[in-house]
Amino acid sequence: MNGSGARGTRGTDLALRIFGVLVLVFLFLPIVVILVYSFNSGRLLGAWEGFGFGAYEAAFRAPEILNSVLVSLRASAVATLLATLLGSSLGIALGLRTGTLSSVLTALLALVLVTPEIVQAVSLMPWLTSLSVDWGASLLNDGILRLAIGHSLFASAVVSFLVRGRVRALDPALFEAAEDLYASRWNSFRQVMLPQLAPAVGAGALMAFTLSLDNTIISAFVQTTGSTPWPVYVLSSLRSGLRPELAAMATVMLVVTLLVLALAVLILRRGGSAASTTRALIGSE
Repeated sequence: MNGSGARGTRGTDLALRIFGVLVLVFLFLPIVVILVYSFNSGRLLGAWEGFGFGAYEAAFRAPEILNSVLVSLRASAVATLLATLLGSSLGIALGLRTGTLSSVLTALLALVLVTPEIVQAVSLMPWLTSLSVDWGASLLNDGILRLAIGHSLFASAVVSFLVRGRVRALDPALFEAAEDLYASRWNSFRQVMLPQLAPAVGAGALMAFTLSLDNTIISAFVQTTGSTPWPVYVLSSLRSGLRPELAAMATVMLVVTLLVLALAVLILRRGGSAASTTRALIGSE
């Protein structure tokens, strides 16, 4: 009986491992296909004609591709700045305060995370247009700023939860010691809290950058003429057929995104805030 039970357990473990491998293959196989076809020397992405690096050369020589990538990078930089400032401030406030108001604001942030992007995009487009046309906010006619505002909504919520989780994990004894040494609130924040929050803020900024870099739905709705970001450019290229140079640039962007995410994980681990961040994101703190 024990022998059959052990065999059944081994069989279950093997089945789970096989299922896990199949899930990983299902998730990552399309990415592998794009990586492989980025070395296609043909004119169309789906028609393999041979191995070569011509697609990468063509990608870095095409002004429309480079311009769309530059727009994405500029918009992501501004969105990261906005999300980091707003998200960090709100995260600190939510981490230090408790009560009904804090719970309501946390719930609203969680609502931002689960709201479909298409809903945010549809609401942003008339709002930005009304502000720029009806209210005379001509600054919002700038395509980079419109993209950054749209991208920073979701990213600000992510940064807030990261910083909130780190604040909740801080040892209160640190601030009590600062008070015993007659430190002012500003000095206590600057010399005690801020260094402890730096890993979470830095990781949040990196995550905000990656979230903005590949945002497609909101970008398609809020973009203006001459400020087409990279994801929207790729989407519009479907009409004429995808070319290998698009796969080549997508591969470059993928590598950059993975490096940024790896850096964010490294910062969180070195800062000791990974566990508290996970608990904050799932709402257990």
